[in-house]
Amino acid sequence: MASEVKERINLLEINCEKELTLAVIGGKWKLIILWHLGLEGTKRFSELKKKIPHITQKMLTNQLRELEEDKLVYRKVYPEVPPRVEYSLTEYGVSLMPVLKMMYNWGKSYGEQVVWKDGHPCRDEA
Repeated sequence: MASEVKERINLLEINCEKELTLAVIGGKWKLIILWHLGLEGTKRFSELKKKIPHITQKMLTNQLRELEEDKLVYRKVYPEVPPRVEYSLTEYGVSLMPVLKMMYNWGKSYGEQVVWKDGHPCRDEA
């Protein structure tokens, strides 16, 4: 695993693979970023920002950097003026998509049966 990951994640506090997984993909925004890249493909920063309107520019930058350090997101910089940067999923990122889809389906079912029983569905559709 990348040295940046080891520095950011205290491996002495990780007791099992579940905790490692949550340490890598945990947080409010990472799964949403991975979801958009996985379903819609390569995106520029501004495109991701539009897809996730409540995230700040600083937080999106930080989350993308961590996902890149963790080898889930690939950052491609084109030698152009002005510079163009695109983000896409790596093989590890792609391997998470079945898990994310299962989480989405669970959340949809749970929301319909428990949270939104009165008919107030979530605005976010897959």
